[in-house]
Amino acid sequence: MTAEVLVEKKKLAKPPLTIYRLGDRVLRQPAKRIAKVDAEVKQLVREMLQTMYSADGIGLAAPQSGVNKQLIVIDCEPDEAATPPLILINPVVKQASRELAVTQEGCLSIPGVYLDVKRPAAIEVSYKDDQGRPQKLSATGLLACCIQHEIDHLNGVLFVDRVENALMLNEALTKHGFSANAVKPVEN
Repeated sequence: MTAEVLVEKKKLAKPPLTIYRLGDRVLRQPAKRIAKVDAEVKQLVREMLQTMYSADGIGLAAPQSGVNKQLIVIDCEPDEAATPPLILINPVVKQASRELAVTQEGCLSIPGVYLDVKRPAAIEVSYKDDQGRPQKLSATGLLACCIQHEIDHLNGVLFVDRVENALMLNEALTKHGFSANAVKPVEN
């Protein structure tokens, strides 16, 4: 399950990819499945990891970088050099617990905004790794939250679409220069 496409966990002065922000149409398009894991996909994984680490993130979905592909990189321990990142290609949540957890979420596409979101506390996800091999993973806690947050990106959904407290949401968005009109509420 260890990622084979590795990069140094460090900030780059000029990360290879641009991270699009709330309000940009590219964030609302459903991503396309990746047919095969080739050199181009592995290069994208590298660039996404470098961009994520440079932005102090723990997760990045390809659509956030304007790439319409079902690819996610996650690293819940960016300060641990020995812990490899998780690469999920064409991820699908196979099972989700009835038990919900409320976690404060943020997003590289909505810098500065951190709000509570309710999601299943445990999930089982199937995906392909960075070598194209089928994998399954059970996740709880921060990892489960992060995977669900990033899979939402693949479906054109942002965490602010799931925030239930409209007043706090509007305040936070306005404070950081985002328009509440860019939010597209979904049923939790």
